[in-house]
Amino acid sequence: MKFYKAGEIPEVPNMYFVYGDGGTGKTSLFKQFKGKKLLFSFDKSTNPLRNQKDTDFMVVEEQDFPNIQQLVVGFLQKAIRSGRYDAIALDNVTSLQNLVLENIDNAAKDNRQNYQKLQLWFRQLATMLRESDITIYATAHQVDNGTGGLTGAGRYGADMNEKTFNAFTSVFDFVGRLYVKDDQRWIDCDPESGNHGKNRIDGRKNFHAEELIEPKEEQETQENKQEKGVA
Repeated sequence: MKFYKAGEIPEVPNMYFVYGDGGTGKTSLFKQFKGKKLLFSFDKSTNPLRNQKDTDFMVVEEQDFPNIQQLVVGFLQKAIRSGRYDAIALDNVTSLQNLVLENIDNAAKDNRQNYQKLQLWFRQLATMLRESDITIYATAHQVDNGTGGLTGAGRYGADMNEKTFNAFTSVFDFVGRLYVKDDQRWIDCDPESGNHGKNRIDGRKNFHAEELIEPKEEQETQENKQEKGVA
């Protein structure tokens, strides 16, 4: 533990988790993040960022599957210690979860213990990311539970084991669903809609996806300053 006097606790970079259907543009949202970036791809969907000169890539290959936990933690620790990156993305945590579960599955006779190990690993991963002092962006596929949901909850959620999702995203500042409506991309982070969602960063609950990092009001303020010659 570390003690901070009142008013002295430092501000930490935000952590974003976005889920949605394939093809809605989850990966491309990483373009909005500022500075030098690193993307871990767990499904090789790197084309949307292929020409980004500010983004490095770590792409998981089939030969990595049996050791995915050690490789992910090891390369993340190396990237964090390097001090080179302002933002790190974990693209398709759904795939990562399935790979980790495949390695853990049947390790214990009681299947509940296997899922407990899965949840613990993702909680430890999230804690490491929280302590990295780097902006974090993670994506996942969504699951459609049908109208009204199977248990009376929201219709949509991240395609992850529920307890694993909670363990991983508990330290995230933002969780939202990316969707397309009337040819526009939107993000819903309103917990009252019943879907997975939260926003500890600002008061927005539903907004254009292009404003994930910087709300339109802030963008316009910056543009006005530039027009007036204000730094």
